[in-house]
Amino acid sequence: MRRILLDTSAYSAFMRGHEGLKIALQEVDEIALNPVIVGELRAGFLLGRHRRKNEDELARFFASPRVRMLPIDEETSVRYAAIVAALRGAATPIPTHDVWIAASAMQHGLGVFTTDPHYEKVPQIIVERFSVA
Repeated sequence: MRRILLDTSAYSAFMRGHEGLKIALQEVDEIALNPVIVGELRAGFLLGRHRRKNEDELARFFASPRVRMLPIDEETSVRYAAIVAALRGAATPIPTHDVWIAASAMQHGLGVFTTDPHYEKVPQIIVERFSVA
């Protein structure tokens, strides 16, 4: 069973029709998001021109039986702290929101689908990065 966490950048690329992500997502059994990802998406919707359309697409996405929302809890915070310490020790920080996303992936044993190269600095997670032109 293949389970992944879909990063904000990958969700956006998928919704824009990224062929590689479309194929990859068809091959997974479970697609997870967390409140940080959904918050980033909704902030973008509020700042964009197509808020209603984007919210409707997100609702349809969550209606899939393969999609679920992960909680952020005490266990996530322990993993967050471990990742921050490791990144700072290696002098390779990444954006704070992305550390929370990585911590969720680590906690739940999920690979991360993303278009962002900085996730590759997090040794505690498996990353599948998709290039965007």
